[in-house]
Amino acid sequence: MGGLRTLAVPFVVPGPCGVAIRDRLKHLTPHDEMVLRTVGEHQGALASRDLKARCADGLEHGADTWAARKRELTVLSSSRIAGAITKATHDQWALARRCQAAHIQTLEAGIKMLRQRLSLPIGKRGTKRAVGGYHSKGEWFRKSRRLAALEDRHAAAVGEWQAGRVRVVRGGKRLLNTRHHLAEACLTEGQWRQRWEAERWFLAADGESGKRFGNETIRVTPDGEVSIKLPAPLAHLANARHGRYVLTTRIAFAHRGAEWADRIEANRAVAYRIHLDTQRGRWYLTASWQRPVVKTIPLEAARARGVLGVDTNADHFAAYRLDRHGNPVGGPRRFFYDLSGTAGHRDAQIRHALTRLINWAGRVGVAAISIEDLDFTTEKTREKHGRRKRFRQLISGIPTGKLKARLVSMAAEHGLAIVAVDPAYTSQWGAQHWQKPLATPHRRMSRHDAAGIAIGRRALGHPVRRRTAPPPHDRSDRAGHRTIQAEPGDRGREGTRPPTTDRPPGGPSPSGQRKREPSASNTVRDAPSTQQWVQDSLTHTG
Repeated sequence: MGGLRTLAVPFVVPGPCGVAIRDRLKHLTPHDEMVLRTVGEHQGALASRDLKARCADGLEHGADTWAARKRELTVLSSSRIAGAITKATHDQWALARRCQAAHIQTLEAGIKMLRQRLSLPIGKRGTKRAVGGYHSKGEWFRKSRRLAALEDRHAAAVGEWQAGRVRVVRGGKRLLNTRHHLAEACLTEGQWRQRWEAERWFLAADGESGKRFGNETIRVTPDGEVSIKLPAPLAHLANARHGRYVLTTRIAFAHRGAEWADRIEANRAVAYRIHLDTQRGRWYLTASWQRPVVKTIPLEAARARGVLGVDTNADHFAAYRLDRHGNPVGGPRRFFYDLSGTAGHRDAQIRHALTRLINWAGRVGVAAISIEDLDFTTEKTREKHGRRKRFRQLISGIPTGKLKARLVSMAAEHGLAIVAVDPAYTSQWGAQHWQKPLATPHRRMSRHDAAGIAIGRRALGHPVRRRTAPPPHDRSDRAGHRTIQAEPGDRGREGTRPPTTDRPPGGPSPSGQRKREPSASNTVRDAPSTQQWVQDSLTHTG
């Protein structure tokens, strides 16, 4: 056991801090669409120019440079639009820096694995916990060349990180590369160009508390009227007072509509974003706002009514219900999903599986769902599983980040807490201690079902194994009871078993009546003796 790594302590995952809802802008006139396109192109050009200036500043960026950029944009738009553009630029630059740090971490993991395998003898077999050497001299030579290439990439990435240089593409690098593979993407050049331009538009506005309906740039009234504050160069397109353009459509949020209406009637901040889905030819309006920071419930409160232990797999969730003592209740449950197809289809499959899982948690009455705090950063590298391409594709296809974000936000709406546990050894120890004992002719236990029990027990603070070793026979009082299923404070844990009947042996029933008549016996026995045996006194007198 000395080679096992230290397990992290379970913790309650913080709840969501924001809400976003969306509705379609229906029945727009051609003039409405022309105005939206013109405003989006104008503000998108300003956003591209501002992002270029921010990337050029690098680490020398400060409050003065930020204010100077905002003053330049205010002349070509408005102060509020300029503030929204500079804030979006800052967030995009910060995201690029985080991605750069993650890329450096991935390169370091690959370099470490290559150096480890190159140091081993050729042909040395690996184990479940450690990789082996390379199979041949040719493979060893090729991997040594790859190590040199990764070291060069790592040095270049570290140099860019230290210099504060990032590489950002407005519209997305993936869509940009699609331009060179139009046939594979089933797109024409015109369709790609339309999609590229729509992704680079900027039609968004941050909310402002205290302003009318929570937003001055893009305003939505309680009856659904949508109006936009036009930039100064496009003020001639206004059809309302104060340089505003009112769309002919009306909007009504079906999801969280009452919550949104309460916010805008109280003039609380609501941010809006208008975007075009070029594939469907539809315009959408997204409203978002921040929630007050809600303190998560204590871990002991989340454990009070038991948990659901959920094991995440490539095609299903394996869940098991456990009571607060760590005992499995009922049978295993599996919630399947399909991660093939488009991104929208995969996202819908994840949401449908999580909805069924949360509904089951509500029916059984638990207060928390326990999941593994998964991170496949080191597992997805090709240096560790180079020959196992299907396995690398399998673990790369599990949407761990999106899964955790979706589960936390959806569970918060049902009053459920999410407890994250260390994923180490859950499948191995679950199969070792729980798979065979719970299998019956009518219940099939898989390795994933047993892992769900291990995850739930770890979230409850119990060890994974069912029982400890028996105490020494001569010192059982010192060693203690061997079961660990019950809490130390439970009554009768160390005592004798209570009588199986409600009366002492040979005594009358509390009701004075027998529960059933005695049946005649076919065996001839001696009649019971009525003599009372009395112990004589030790002293004899006579």
